[in-house]
Amino acid sequence: MIFLNSSLVPEDQHSLFKNPLKKEKLMSTKPISRFPVPELKDLPEDIRERIIAVQEKSGFVPNVFLVLAQRPDEFRAFFAYHDALMEKEGGLTKGEREMIVVATSGLNQCTYCVVAHGAIVRIREKSPHLADQLATNYRKADITPKQKAMLDFAVKVTLSSAEIKDADFEEMRKHGFSDDEIWDTGAISAFFALSNRMANLTSMRPNDEFYLLGRIPRK
Repeated sequence: MIFLNSSLVPEDQHSLFKNPLKKEKLMSTKPISRFPVPELKDLPEDIRERIIAVQEKSGFVPNVFLVLAQRPDEFRAFFAYHDALMEKEGGLTKGEREMIVVATSGLNQCTYCVVAHGAIVRIREKSPHLADQLATNYRKADITPKQKAMLDFAVKVTLSSAEIKDADFEEMRKHGFSDDEIWDTGAISAFFALSNRMANLTSMRPNDEFYLLGRIPRK
């Protein structure tokens, strides 16, 4: 689940993104959720203001904001934790945080998170191929041995957290990760396990805009 900063969207792609609250040819006409999606005018002021701010900065509103808005208290809690993990300065890079999301979301078969966060991986890492590699088989992705160790740990948290042992922490430390970075790796994996399941529960549909972001190098 993501928040797009306008600085991440290549200038030559800005024209693709119109007001998401209007029906544009680019946008799919299929439902974005199997649950009712509230009207913007009916939302609490703080949530409405956040959605409008996202639209102004990004050029469109990621569907996760609209789908989760029907549960205001959960919306606030979800994005507070999301921002604490994904917008944090220092430690893991923001690109590495997104790598964790894409690799683990692929294993959880979450189309929304793979597509949405895959776009951010492509942009942050300046690689049009990396997101697809991470979502299918991160072990063969074009990443460093340290990043592979990070994803090994993230995947274990995602698939078999009950089997995590001290040896897994030592392997991370051997690659230069601090305890704070190990925590972040595990927390991002755990948080997006929730996110993946909510996306699948609601049948959340990725915005069409995400599919093209970062695939065409800037001229």
